[in-house]
Amino acid sequence: MNGTQSLGRARVAQKGLARAVFCAWDGESLVHHILGKPGVKQDSIGTVKGNQLQVSVTAPPVAGKTTDHMVRFLAEEFGVSANALEVVFGRFDVNKQLCIKSPHNLPYSQARCSAGTGKTPKHGESRW
Repeated sequence: MNGTQSLGRARVAQKGLARAVFCAWDGESLVHHILGKPGVKQDSIGTVKGNQLQVSVTAPPVAGKTTDHMVRFLAEEFGVSANALEVVFGRFDVNKQLCIKSPHNLPYSQARCSAGTGKTPKHGESRW
């Protein structure tokens, strides 16, 4: 890391923005960075690793079936239909980005998902 990068990170840290963010609001949608873990005993939402939320699912890693299962599981957790989740990238990879349109539930603490001001957005307001 050179001096310019170090200085840039120090400025970001001073502003309180250096913490890893695994999700952010984009209008009424919630965008998540996911680290998928297939083939486990029980579907679950785990801890944050870096800037990704770990999501474990029982489906084996076969031809996108893990992602399909994860979408159905997360749809139920967020209180939306599976059609409200879009796989932005990572359909056949453990690293994914999912966009959840108008989630009704947050299955984790609101404080764990923050970007921008950290306030809950009002209708039509973006956190980005």
